[in-house]
Amino acid sequence: MQVSGMLRFVAYGLVCAAILYVCLAPTEALPTVNVWDKAEHAVTWGALAGLGFLFWPRRTAAVAVFALAFGAAIELLQGTMGLGRSADGFDLLADAVGVLGALGVFALLRRSRRGRA
Repeated sequence: MQVSGMLRFVAYGLVCAAILYVCLAPTEALPTVNVWDKAEHAVTWGALAGLGFLFWPRRTAAVAVFALAFGAAIELLQGTMGLGRSADGFDLLADAVGVLGALGVFALLRRSRRGRA
């Protein structure tokens, strides 16, 4: 199924907006989730990067850099906003683990497709 360029940007933008809200909202405004914070980061950024890789398969480096820069920007904002959030370098490391994991899965899928062609 082919998704138009504009629809891809809108969908990706909405996903980014949702992540931004969850990461920057005051902690009291969010539901309690009993999952390790670093796992949440890794899964979220893995999904963000994976979606980007699916939408723009020829731009994996750009998608990965964007996802990591987005995570870094969020950490900087969390450290300066004063809404019960704080910057954490380990969150950014978990973001990177998620992006690298998605990149690995994408590379394996791409390789298996080439092997069948």
